[in-house]
Amino acid sequence: MQKSFSDLEYANKKKLTRRDVFLAELDSTTPWGKLHQEIEPFYPRVNGAGRPPIGLARMLRMYVAQQCFGMSDEGIEDAIYDSQAIRGFVGIDLNRESAPDATTLLKFRHLLEDNELTKKIFDTINGHLAEKGLMMREGTIVDATLIAAPPSTKNKNGERDPEMHQSKKGNDWHFGMKAHVGVDAASGLVHTVIGTAGNVSDVTQACALLHGDESAALGDAGYQGVEKRPENQGRSVTWHVAMKRSKRKALPKNKVGRMLEKLEHLKASVRAKVEHPFHVIKNLFRHRKTRYRGLAKNTAQLFTLFGFANLVLAGRRFSITESRRA
Repeated sequence: MQKSFSDLEYANKKKLTRRDVFLAELDSTTPWGKLHQEIEPFYPRVNGAGRPPIGLARMLRMYVAQQCFGMSDEGIEDAIYDSQAIRGFVGIDLNRESAPDATTLLKFRHLLEDNELTKKIFDTINGHLAEKGLMMREGTIVDATLIAAPPSTKNKNGERDPEMHQSKKGNDWHFGMKAHVGVDAASGLVHTVIGTAGNVSDVTQACALLHGDESAALGDAGYQGVEKRPENQGRSVTWHVAMKRSKRKALPKNKVGRMLEKLEHLKASVRAKVEHPFHVIKNLFRHRKTRYRGLAKNTAQLFTLFGFANLVLAGRRFSITESRRA
């Protein structure tokens, strides 16, 4: 395909922006071929007369760019026209075609949600990383993070999202949902995601976050008593849960107390890995508030976000490449 003068000028620029670098890394680490195989059976086809749908590869790339930059449907459409980097990633040449509009992307997102394909995207990415030897299975770190939901009642129904709830953290109340995750203790990559209302206790989801093959699991003080819960009975996993702050402050100032304090530091150093995917989701992908109403749509989005957060984290630590022709 012949390049335009603007494409050639952009390709010859001396400095690569952070957006250029990020999209290049994302492009090289994403198993596009495997993702296409999962989605293609559900993608619409037109037999005979009629306007053919936009290619799956282009729509998937547009959807991925939208999620990784925290944009609305209209926002990513505008960004394609504004940003040469995003245009190149999606594969749009404005001299020959226009960008897919926001409604087309909305329909594609609904296709993914209705057929639970975001879960398949998440599983496919993790399977790809496991093939590269990046997913270990000896230990799991469990944790949860609050994701705020709009508290406003200025909408058609005159009420807040009924599936979201209040949750108290410290002395502050938060309205929204929780993203519960199970993270591989060796690599820091997420292997399990559960979305719940904000008022659901962390400890109730702990066992569901385990994949079943780990020998050890770690959690913060919010998971106290997890080993006594009925769903944990019969499991051959050893739980290492942080000591409550009040109990830790009351440790004796002797040799035993110093050993227990050192043990708490050691557990905390391992648990710190669970914060890395949260950092990518909230700070890099800018997902600090729910975008949709209802748990189903927002949980479906979490699968995509954590799947690509795994690719970002893996790409920073390891050298992984996937041919576009895979």
